[in-house]
Amino acid sequence: MAQGMAKRIHGASLIATPLALSLLAAAALPQAGFAQTANAKSANAKSATAKAATAQTAAAQAAKTPAAKTPAAKTPAASPREKILVSADWVKAHAADKNLVLLQVGDQTTYDAGHIVGARFLAMDGLSVSGVGDGALTLEVPAADDLRKQLETLGLTDASRIVVYLGAGMVPAATRIVFTLDAAGFGDRVVLLDGGLNEWRRAAYPTTTDVPEPKAGHLSPLKLTSRVVDARFVQDHLRAPDYKVVDARAAMFYDGLAAGGTPAEKQPKGHISGAISVPFTSITRSDQTLKSADELAAAFKAAGVASGDHLIVYCHVGWQGAAVVFAARSLGVDAVLYDGSFQDWSHRGLPVEGPGAPKWPDAPK
Repeated sequence: MAQGMAKRIHGASLIATPLALSLLAAAALPQAGFAQTANAKSANAKSATAKAATAQTAAAQAAKTPAAKTPAAKTPAASPREKILVSADWVKAHAADKNLVLLQVGDQTTYDAGHIVGARFLAMDGLSVSGVGDGALTLEVPAADDLRKQLETLGLTDASRIVVYLGAGMVPAATRIVFTLDAAGFGDRVVLLDGGLNEWRRAAYPTTTDVPEPKAGHLSPLKLTSRVVDARFVQDHLRAPDYKVVDARAAMFYDGLAAGGTPAEKQPKGHISGAISVPFTSITRSDQTLKSADELAAAFKAAGVASGDHLIVYCHVGWQGAAVVFAARSLGVDAVLYDGSFQDWSHRGLPVEGPGAPKWPDAPK
């Protein structure tokens, strides 16, 4: 009786048999499967949209965030030598610099025969004063106001960078000018062209006979630095720890084999008691270029200069000694110049030592 029972499904009359039930279930399956597929696709689409939005947000954030900068490589600090000594190539590369001033030191004839373009002439005894009368000194740094006027005549200003170079003669002619400019406060803004005019010509760089139009500069009042010392300073530091008095004259004068001075003013033979010897001729090569840092360090060490020593340099009148001061500075060694030097020491009758010279009993051993 149950098998004969009829039911209405979807308006159709079907017999509720197992077959009919199976057909009914089969008909419903595609409907359910489509719904599930649609739901899955919708979910996937939403997921993809969310991912895209997340990616866009991340990209926008990255665009706003500054990119990390790679640290720039640090330029090695210049050595003491590089701060005060330059090559012909360096001068050629910087010749057109706005504030560069070139000074050729030597004699007028050499300058007139050809010099670096734009260079101005400066005599060997330029930027110095000489005394008059008995006991006068041959070579001294001028007073600040007088030196300022001389420098302004050469066209120097507070912004000038100065290249000093030797035209002809001996290196001390140029290093004395470098020393005076350093004492005037220019410091590392004054450099020496290694090898001078000869090195410039060896590099096949051009010269000219044209003289630059004179143009005066303007300088603030000078404050001379403590690069220059006197006899009292020398006496006070002869026995001081970490100080060395250095004789820059040729060895024959240091050893007392010959006397310095002039026929009218003979100086005693020998050297300042306790001084060591570093002849000015020992710091350069035959081509007038400065010896290497290693060679200079070895020369000072051989003479008795120790690490950390302060040097007080002298010569006949303060000219040759400036070359040894320059060499010491190129090594980073503190050095001052006894201006007046052995000439002043002799005038004062202060003790000297050497063959046949009276020794100073209190001189350091």
